[in-house]
Amino acid sequence: MWTATVLTIFPEMFPGPLGSSLAGKALAKRVWSLATTDIREHGLGAHHAVDDTPAGGGPGMVMRADVLARALDAAVALDDQRPRLLMSARGTPLTQARVAALAQGSGAVVVCGRFEGVDERVIAGRRLEEVSIGDYVLSGGELAAMVLIDACVRLLPGVMGHAASAAEESFLDGLLEYPHYTRPPQWEGRAIPEILLSGAHARIADYRREQAERLTRERRPDLWAAYVARSRPATKTTKR
Repeated sequence: MWTATVLTIFPEMFPGPLGSSLAGKALAKRVWSLATTDIREHGLGAHHAVDDTPAGGGPGMVMRADVLARALDAAVALDDQRPRLLMSARGTPLTQARVAALAQGSGAVVVCGRFEGVDERVIAGRRLEEVSIGDYVLSGGELAAMVLIDACVRLLPGVMGHAASAAEESFLDGLLEYPHYTRPPQWEGRAIPEILLSGAHARIADYRREQAERLTRERRPDLWAAYVARSRPATKTTKR
């Protein structure tokens, strides 16, 4: 069973949206499981403090290495081989390829950062891989953790109704997904492109590829540049 273990100071936020829709149905059917650890249970003093002032000065507070390490050690066995992910705005961007790789494993340990950040020593000492879901800052890592888990769970066998749904998604081959249409054939003066009603499957596939390329070129020049680079035939060098 694919298992997500989430460490957070707000365990009451889970499962949250993960308890609904596809992820929620799969959770109820035990296709995957979710465990939460309250980091504050390992905090210091009467108030279970988990943070302290930053060394060197500066605004805000920083999550303590000793507290988070105790929480991790209590939640995750030494021989647990699941990736240990810290949701962080400075982390490596989460991609569909990374999600697919995670979904093929046994699960993930997900740490939800808070405050100004996490003591660097626990990141190194507990081998945490920093992961970002985008170039913006959230109040904490909980929502980012939900995004990551949902993206993984929907790829687990049996979660989506049609296996083909996962084979024609944005980012799968480096392109954004093509536009979709359904009934009615006419709506407010806008018609479904005739090619999609032709029944000519090869032509439809070509049209969808053209539209995916157009959207990627217009909206994500970074993805388009990478796609073009991959599509170029490798040049052979000849020895003289």
